[in-house]
Amino acid sequence: MGAPVVHFEINGKDLKALSSYYSQLFGWQVHEAMPTYGLVHTEAGGKGIEGGISGESKNPGVTIYAEVDDPQKYLEQAVSLGGKMVMPVTDLGMVTYGLFTDPEGHLIGIVKAEESSS
Repeated sequence: MGAPVVHFEINGKDLKALSSYYSQLFGWQVHEAMPTYGLVHTEAGGKGIEGGISGESKNPGVTIYAEVDDPQKYLEQAVSLGGKMVMPVTDLGMVTYGLFTDPEGHLIGIVKAEESSS
């Protein structure tokens, strides 16, 4: 079984302009979570994934996040295959994630959602 893509981020310079652009283009709902970050809801007809738009990026681009069972293991493997660690694995409580670039410089996130205790 592969690691499904579960989140994306569009990193740019102007949150309001990008939010408006993608809302008009695709009908995405963008909810400002912070002054420089909006949560994106793309689901339609049972398809789509959640994402975000960042408005203060020095490096505009798109980042995808793959869900894995052991972010540390995957980060180490990414580096051993020629990638570079950008951010070590970090536990935020609800999710644990890390960032790396592949050998060509594409920024990729790896994430594990913590199980809820409900």
